[in-house]
Amino acid sequence: MTRPAARGGSRASADRLARLLNLVPYLLARPGIEIAEAAGDLGVTERQLREDLELLWVCGLPGYGPGDLIDMAFDGDRVTITYDAGIDRPLRLTPDEALALVVALRMLAETPGVANREAIERALAKIEDAAGDLVGAPVAVRLPGDTRQVEALRSAVEGGKALRITYYTAARDETTERVVDPLRMLMVGGRAYVEAWCRRAEAVRLFRADRIDAITELDEPATVPPQAVPHDLTEGVFRPSPDLPLITLRIGRGERWITEYYPCERVEAGDGDQWLVSLRVTDLGWARRFVLGLGPDVTVVAPVELAEQVRATAAAALDAYAVPAAAPRPGAAADSVPTGVPSGDPAVAARTQ
Repeated sequence: MTRPAARGGSRASADRLARLLNLVPYLLARPGIEIAEAAGDLGVTERQLREDLELLWVCGLPGYGPGDLIDMAFDGDRVTITYDAGIDRPLRLTPDEALALVVALRMLAETPGVANREAIERALAKIEDAAGDLVGAPVAVRLPGDTRQVEALRSAVEGGKALRITYYTAARDETTERVVDPLRMLMVGGRAYVEAWCRRAEAVRLFRADRIDAITELDEPATVPPQAVPHDLTEGVFRPSPDLPLITLRIGRGERWITEYYPCERVEAGDGDQWLVSLRVTDLGWARRFVLGLGPDVTVVAPVELAEQVRATAAAALDAYAVPAAAPRPGAAADSVPTGVPSGDPAVAARTQ
């Protein structure tokens, strides 16, 4: 079985919602307007406008029965709103609604890389001023992660300064020091990143904020070369490519979460509850640590090199816990001396094939 990743249309949905909210007051002010003229004013095609009108027909107040939904009348190619379901009335927020809106805007303002932050702050100030009695105490929102690191990165991006960072690379399990020229801050999958030109790699790199151990803002300005192009992150941070190593694992029921958390090229049902899973990895060193961190219901099917690395690392770990051989008692048989944990322990074989 295969599991194609879902592709969201969040931006298109947001654009359509804004258009629908604008459509009702627009039509109320122009009863009997021709659809072609309305489409031209709103910057959409006639087909799109008709689809929006069909959607409006099923929008309205809770209850969603006769007298609750928006209604309209058509006369040839002309349209008139006959019932607006109260959408033209000023919005009145309850205390819970006002608080939820303030929290959402606060969180949006704190999100790294968000555009038009000043506009968000202005809208928030207006809402808090108008709904101060409803909201009550001031609201403070903090996103998960190291807030100090995020603030330092944001300051460097906004100030156009170069940075010296100490960064932990999980794929290679190493910590390096780099000088980077920040491009932008962004939030992907609930984590904050800074995208920057890395002078060490001479390429654009993404650095996860919670993996930056130290940050020093340099006096020199960020110098981004013309060939530095931001990554397309619409499909996530990690984008598997055919040139990356392909690994195949046999997993049990308890490890099926892998198929939801990592992009897999192939997922097939095996014997019993087992699945065969194939996925691309940045390198086999990361894959070795990944497999060793999983439960006993995982077997490396391919490549053989990865299976050997896992077996060798697991055997070395078991040898570290081996019980030292005790001195033999006088007259004791040599084969009765304890030898500790054997290197062929089933716990090792469980990870490899």
